Amino acid sequence: MLDSAVILAAGLGTRMRRADADAGLTDAEAAVADRGVKAMLPIGQAAVERDRPFLDYVLSALADAGFGRACLVIAPDHHEIRDYYTRLASRRIAVEFAVQPRPRGTADALAAAEGFAAGGQVLAINSDNYYPPEALRAVREELSGSGLAAFTPEGLRRGNVPPERIARFAVVRTDAEGLLTDIVEKPGAADLASTPGPVRVSMNCWRFEPSIFDACRAVGPSPRGEYELPDAVRYAMARLGTRFRAVTVDAPVLDLSRRSDLAAVKAALAGVEVNL
Repeated sequence: MLDSAVILAAGLGTRMRRADADAGLTDAEAAVADRGVKAMLPIGQAAVERDRPFLDYVLSALADAGFGRACLVIAPDHHEIRDYYTRLASRRIAVEFAVQPRPRGTADALAAAEGFAAGGQVLAINSDNYYPPEALRAVREELSGSGLAAFTPEGLRRGNVPPERIARFAVVRTDAEGLLTDIVEKPGAADLASTPGPVRVSMNCWRFEPSIFDACRAVGPSPRGEYELPDAVRYAMARLGTRFRAVTVDAPVLDLSRRSDLAAVKAALAGVEVNL
């Protein structure tokens, strides 16, 4: 059974760094946001004696879903992440690290964790999203090889992601057998209209076989100048014969990519217990 997860946490946090006077951040929260290290934003709870970084909740959800190992892909200067999780005593999930030397995109970030995967399958998720345990469990238990969680827009609307942002998420297209045929990024009205069946979107919750690392090394930069995970997935399908199956998930995902997201994320996690 799949036991290992890779958490992509090496990004620059460009959107989080942007000033937003209306977000109402405390000085401590603003200091973390200024550094762009979204995963370490403190989530305070009145009934708990201390704040926990957002990433604690992500790791706790992984443990709830049955994962026992996690690799944090971090930047060379992400000392606070490394220091915190090196000191943290965890009982249910072991935390390791991989370094992405430069912020060259999500495919490049995943490639940094190839040693952690050690020839086995891994889950790959974002560090600025809280995926509920039932979504992570579906990918772990309902898939046996490469695949992804395909989220319903209706489920996502029960979280903190506004409809206009959901409408910009990549659309998942599958065939009659539930196999991935394409991922349409930045979809327009025509893309949505031509997508067969109910619309489902990707929130970057993937299950990968080892072939993905060959694909990550093979793809070139996107128009943004980055090595993108969706491009690696397309390469794996077209050139390596990897088949990706989509499992439909009707559940909310919390998004912490902007300062304005923090208040809603804190409210949603107020009753969630962290157990590492």
